[in-house]
This record gives sequence, C-alpha cells and structure tokens, in this order.
Amino acid sequence: MEYAVLGWPPDGPKLRLDYRQFSYAGKFVMSNTGKAVAREDQELLGALAFNEDRTDETTLWLRYVTVRGDRRGEGIGASLVSFVTEVAHERGYETVKIAVNNPFAYEAVWKAGFGYTGEQTGIAELVCAHPGTRTQARYQDGLDVYRAREGLSAEERSFLARKAAAQPPK
Repeated sequence: MEYAVLGWPPDGPKLRLDYRQFSYAGKFVMSNTGKAVAREDQELLGALAFNEDRTDETTLWLRYVTVRGDRRGEGIGASLVSFVTEVAHERGYETVKIAVNNPFAYEAVWKAGFGYTGEQTGIAELVCAHPGTRTQARYQDGLDVYRAREGLSAEERSFLARKAAAQPPK
C-alpha cells in the first residue's frame, strides 16, 4: 500500500472520485483543503481531505476520510489517517483532530492513535484528537455516546454490544 499527500491547504489539489464507489466524493473537488490518498498498484483505494484550524494554527483538522466501498473494513482508512497524522506532526502541527459520526469511524481513528476529547460538534460528531487521552474509560465514554443515540442500524447496535466493556483497540 502506498500513501501520499497530494497537496496542503489552502492550495490543495482537486480530486475527482467516483461517487458510486466513494462516500463524500463531492467533498474532494474543493481546492481549499489538502488531500492525501491510499493506493495499491496505482489504484485509488482511499482519500482524506484536511485543513488547518481557523483559530489555532498548531491544529490540523482531518475533514473527510473515504475508502472505496469494496475495500472497507480492511484498515485502509485507519492507516491513511495514521499516515497523515504523522506527516502533520512532522510539519509542526501539535494536534490533529477529527470529528466522527459513527462507531465504525470512531473505532478506526482510535486504531490510528486518536483519543476521544469528550467534546462533540454541533452535528452530533465526536471530536477525537492526536495526541489524546487513550484510556479504556475514555474509549467507552465515546461508545456510550453512540449507544444513547436513536436510529442506529442493526449493524451499529451489534458492533456496540460487542464492544461493551472491551479494551480499546491498539
């Protein structure tokens, strides 16, 4: 697997993704965000858009992460998040943040080294940060937020039930 940053904000490149294969495809045609990709044998498998925090130049926000539909669940998203986070820290960003809206994304960013901050955005996303607090209690706190939500899919409910009292992923 090859990971690459294609450009940094505000002059990030536009990236055209097939909306049938990638969630959030339309978000990658904006030019004011940085972009990174995951490729295998020249084939695009994942993409990530990011930008600097508007009020804190030491913080980078990961905005959109998408993995091709037929390759989800293989750890590509978590690896891409980890790669961009490492590069961001090398560029001098002290903190990298991401807001996630479902328990699967929460699990993926935890695997990438993020911890739940205890904060939520106005659109029901949990804010996770790197570096961040990574205890079992904090991990379960984030899962509890999802458990309290209405309208979860059967797959989400099953996932959350399996994770009850579980240790955080490494």
